[in-house]
Amino acid sequence: MNYQEYSAYFKGILEKDAAEQQPPYDNPDYLDYTNLNWSRMNRWFKTGKLSEEILEVVSKIDRPQSWIVITEPWCGDAAHNIPFIEMIARKNPLISVTYELRDTAPFRIEQYLTNGTRSIPKLIVRDQEGNNLGTWGPRPANCQLVFTQLQKEKAPFEKIKVEIQNWYNANKGEDLQKELVGVLSGTL
Repeated sequence: MNYQEYSAYFKGILEKDAAEQQPPYDNPDYLDYTNLNWSRMNRWFKTGKLSEEILEVVSKIDRPQSWIVITEPWCGDAAHNIPFIEMIARKNPLISVTYELRDTAPFRIEQYLTNGTRSIPKLIVRDQEGNNLGTWGPRPANCQLVFTQLQKEKAPFEKIKVEIQNWYNANKGEDLQKELVGVLSGTL
């Protein structure tokens, strides 16, 4: 699906009555995360700024690329990263982006595990023949360090959520863009 279709799917979950929700959204916690993520995504689309460096690299892409984003509306990391990925892709008409749900066929995530896990979001960059040019995800490296440290400390899930949220709010997409500069530079 394209971004508009993904967005409509996302919004459709939020508009359903609780009794109509399908798993995992029949769990109130997942529905709460999804509602928060909708707000986060829309906020980044309004306030997110792209760096000159990422704009320069994206402008140099001179052959069609297909970007596949594996995601789910309940994923907090996706809510913070997808808006930047989408805004970057929109800067070059040679880039097309599709969104796939991790937990729905074709289950492409199985080919792109992170340390053996189905972590999302995952960005796959391909050429027009379908060859992989690069991947990114599920979160910026410095954010992953925060997450790993909190896991080592056996921090409660609530603390992890807050710390990761704070990291994203302070970083404002800067690390993601720097990392995508590296990924995309390798595709030129």
